[in-house]
Amino acid sequence: MKIACIVEGHGEVEAVPILVRRIAETVGVYPEVLHPMRVPASRLIKAGELERAVEFAARRCGPDGSILIVLDCDDDCPAEMGPQLLARAAPIRQHQRITVVLAKREYEAWFLASATSIAGRRGLPIDLTPPDDPEAIRDAKGWLADRMDEGAYSETTDQAALTAVFDMATARCADSFDKCWREVIRLTARAVPKEDAAVPGGDDP
Repeated sequence: MKIACIVEGHGEVEAVPILVRRIAETVGVYPEVLHPMRVPASRLIKAGELERAVEFAARRCGPDGSILIVLDCDDDCPAEMGPQLLARAAPIRQHQRITVVLAKREYEAWFLASATSIAGRRGLPIDLTPPDDPEAIRDAKGWLADRMDEGAYSETTDQAALTAVFDMATARCADSFDKCWREVIRLTARAVPKEDAAVPGGDDP
């Protein structure tokens, strides 16, 4: 199975495939995650732009593939904005699995939810602890930057690196990440488990 991702930021281009593969591997499946399409959120909300991106993604992953849209919701409510975007995206390819995942506030809020698991990484202190309500932090990137040795957080380098190591089970305490987890599992439900995949050049039993 192929999964085509639509994201808004440069950091998510590298981070989201890592995230999808990590989640899928927890249930023993190994989908092919295509290089994400980056479309700024300011464009996606315009009439026709999300639809155009979904159509292109569908052509890339084929009729048996799935489409995952990952965005920050900033000050919007993910429970309202998510269904609105899905209502626009789903009719473009009615027989294809398409889902929208909105990080409440920012993608980095998921790191804050599992802050103890990234302690000592990327210049963060070894005694790092999560805020009381990670998804209430308006500037999660700034929260991380304030605690880094160099006082700077880089989407293009830190986001993917932290995605590769943060404790996803702990991060599920954040509702929007739990939603992400469940949606990725749903999208990959048809993927072939690694142990069941055919061996190239081998004979069928």
